[in-house]
Amino acid sequence: MKAMILAAGLGTRMRPLTDQCPKPLLPVAGKPLIVHHLERLATAGIREVVINVSYRAEQIIEALGDGHEFGVDIAWSREDAPLETGGGIRRALPLLGEAPFWLVNGDVWCDIAPDALPPLGDDLANLVLVDNPDHHPTGDFHLDAGGRVHPEGEPRLTYAGLALLDPALVATQADGAFALAPLLREAMAAGRVAGHHHRGAWVDVGTPARLEALDRTLRTQLPS
Repeated sequence: MKAMILAAGLGTRMRPLTDQCPKPLLPVAGKPLIVHHLERLATAGIREVVINVSYRAEQIIEALGDGHEFGVDIAWSREDAPLETGGGIRRALPLLGEAPFWLVNGDVWCDIAPDALPPLGDDLANLVLVDNPDHHPTGDFHLDAGGRVHPEGEPRLTYAGLALLDPALVATQADGAFALAPLLREAMAAGRVAGHHHRGAWVDVGTPARLEALDRTLRTQLPS
């Protein structure tokens, strides 16, 4: 299985930290945030990783190279301007192939392993969902007792920015910028989206304060 890390965003919520440094390279516990993702993928046995880049792309490419230092083989999907999540995946399909892949938002941190989710079967997606954080109390989707995800319903959980996706979810879309969420909702309406409630560690590293808090937490776990 391949993986894709979304790393093309402008990082506007992280300013001023991202004025000179792209968000994926911001340090967390002594290493860039994106390196935590690469190391977790390598540990899970995922070697082929696609990363989309746009803002300060050359800095990211120079820092990570071909990925061998981190136990993976990186293929780069370049975007002249960020294409949003759906458009970024659509642009990267020639690198991803036709098999389901593990999708990772570059601005989250989570201790889940990709093999925690079962194969997709006839589904187009299996979303990792977490309890609603303080900054997003209303959540995103409802996960029913049968493991199916719905746009509406209670209780609601938050999409963690991690998922197992079938490329067919975006393959029929025209190249260009578009969001992934509307396509996911269409697939939910068709009964083709599963969900996994992850109860472990997860952080949306979307602001300098949350980045600092994650750094403090992970440093307490480092060997003395």
